[in-house]
Amino acid sequence: MHVWINGKLIQQDSANISIFDAGFQHGIGLFETMTARHGKVFRAHAHMNRLAESAKLLLLSDRLRIEPLVEAVNHVVQENNMESARVRLTLTGGNLNQLQNKGEKRIDPTIIVVAQPPTEYPQEFFDKGVTVMIADGRENPFDPMAGHKTLNYWQRIHALQLATTKQASEALWFSVSNHISSGSVSNIFLVKDNELFTPIARGEEVEGSIPSSTLPGITRSAIIEIAEQMEIKVNKKMLDINNLLSASEVFLTNSSWGVLPVVGMEREKIAGGEVGAISKQMRDALQELIEKETQ
Repeated sequence: MHVWINGKLIQQDSANISIFDAGFQHGIGLFETMTARHGKVFRAHAHMNRLAESAKLLLLSDRLRIEPLVEAVNHVVQENNMESARVRLTLTGGNLNQLQNKGEKRIDPTIIVVAQPPTEYPQEFFDKGVTVMIADGRENPFDPMAGHKTLNYWQRIHALQLATTKQASEALWFSVSNHISSGSVSNIFLVKDNELFTPIARGEEVEGSIPSSTLPGITRSAIIEIAEQMEIKVNKKMLDINNLLSASEVFLTNSSWGVLPVVGMEREKIAGGEVGAISKQMRDALQELIEKETQ
């Protein structure tokens, strides 16, 4: 297996980074998780544009070049002869020891691309839906890191671990104002009166309003496009627990599972405990879109 580190393809067993890397030392960094079909990453440009925007806004790097990064993620998939893959690009603050050794004011970031076989989910998840739980923590919309895919994922992974102990597949995060933000690793959509509802994401806020802690997901964006093409109205707004429990359908989106229907939350049924028609429609349409754009 080949991996890509700072512009070079090397064997996985030979891959290493400095123990002084800012990602290892302080968790400074960003990442993107992507899906590949037919040897091509789905919406690689959208992923890299989001990465570059976050890197610039968070003062990590303003020198990322989109096209070489797109070439890199696709090259790793193709070099490993993978028809389908789960691809991750990790960007860190780089080797902090360079500051001491060379007196440099600016450090080159560390960039790593790894392709692995796609995660296999039981078909039952999509046919019968999953249950979720509410994470114990709350997201702070005024946290400048909120709404970005930073390496600080311990809280979210911990919430997922707790969810697993309760036979739940995802943990939902609410903000300090008790509005729905997202899942630990996903965006959320509600269906009501044949319309879609999703929390306002970072960058979609009305001027002067409270900032959003919701990640502007790439799969989320694809679902919004699909819905609009089908003339299904999409509402981006602040949603609370009552909206969630009264929804006729709920589904989660990310690059790994695509569209995942939700039928229960802890002891409460959602959508009557059954997968709804729009959730199925969105999942099928997304798979068709991925196939079309990666051929």
